[in-house]
Amino acid sequence: MGLFSGLELNSMSDLFVAQIADLYDAETRLTSALPKMAEAATNPALRKAFQDHLRETEGHVKRLEQIWGLLGSQPSRQTCEAMKGLIAEGDEAINATGDSDVRDAALIAAAQRVEHYEISGYGSARTFAQRIGRTDAARLLNATLDEESAADAKLTQIAESQVNVQAGAR
Repeated sequence: MGLFSGLELNSMSDLFVAQIADLYDAETRLTSALPKMAEAATNPALRKAFQDHLRETEGHVKRLEQIWGLLGSQPSRQTCEAMKGLIAEGDEAINATGDSDVRDAALIAAAQRVEHYEISGYGSARTFAQRIGRTDAARLLNATLDEESAADAKLTQIAESQVNVQAGAR
């Protein structure tokens, strides 16, 4: 089942709520996955980036809970099958054997897939919020979108300046 399976979408508000439930599940799952990625990383800058992003992700969960409150609802999770799959790919990188620098490059690739998924999800949710007049929610979603974009840029910087250079020497 995917994001839109089994849903009745009769309005942009319905779509917005479905997107928030999906993002809430995705971020909650990431709070368990990021510590494993940090532990698996051998590059100190990469480990720190994962640890820093864990703290940000915990903040993303809180922002989504704020949005639920703005909507007058309790937080609700809709299983995010995409994030489950992305985390499984990250687990493959975590459990890979071989050169540690190459494995760090694989961790970055897996993490950037997650970031790109989140950037897409938050961008859509922000647009939906704006469309239905929820500028309060749009502002919170935009703050998270900015952090997700910054995390992706940080991973690119670490990959291009350190990890891929070291892995490429193999």
